[in-house]
Amino acid sequence: MEPTQHTPGEPVRSGIPEHGRVPKYYAVKARIAELVDELGEGGLLPTERDLALRYEVARETVRQALRELLLEGRLRRHGRGTVVAGPKLEQPLSLASYTEGVRRQGRRPGRTLIGLDTLPCPPALAPGIGAEAGEPVWHLERVLLADDERVGLESTYIRVARVPRLEAEFDPDSSFYGYLRERLGISFGDADEKLETVLATPREALLIGTPPALPMLLIHRFSRDQDGRPLERVRSLYRGDRFSFTTHLSPG
Repeated sequence: MEPTQHTPGEPVRSGIPEHGRVPKYYAVKARIAELVDELGEGGLLPTERDLALRYEVARETVRQALRELLLEGRLRRHGRGTVVAGPKLEQPLSLASYTEGVRRQGRRPGRTLIGLDTLPCPPALAPGIGAEAGEPVWHLERVLLADDERVGLESTYIRVARVPRLEAEFDPDSSFYGYLRERLGISFGDADEKLETVLATPREALLIGTPPALPMLLIHRFSRDQDGRPLERVRSLYRGDRFSFTTHLSPG
């Protein structure tokens, strides 16, 4: 038997099981995906009713196929219709800022400030940012934007003693890393990161503008400065349908 031909990076045999029995919605999804490629970014998809008639299936079958394509980021809702989405944003797993990563892809980064407050440092957070339990820390929360589209939510915790004039000097729509580097001379040395998939809370989904059932990519980062001292903790939540992450690996 000859080896099955498939495109590198794609599922072998397009994900069809060896017994050959393909769920009806999956077959419809494959045909809609072909239509998506033909329409191109921004193209308006026919209605569920029209697709059901075209492929001679029930509307619920079409609905399930569309639901998966939406979750995968191939489609997006636009008003009362559905259009072809653009390519996912590729964010490097590195100490580069969100701003730098988005600009490299020709997109316009932005942020909407949700809050900049001080709070007593919780004991569990203290070691990661080099603080004493109870001392004042900043909590900076912002919605992440790419070409004015809401794509994530970011929370940053850092000691007030490290950035005492943050509230007066920092532009919330700009890069926090750029502020640390250019205004305070603080550079990043290294960081520990953990990436996992989660569902957004109702509050997070409302802020990002997504359904609560949409999978999210969550990154926890503890960063240290150029002298190896703990600096910040960042909790970044990214839309799973709009983001992918890249990294370069080398022998350890």
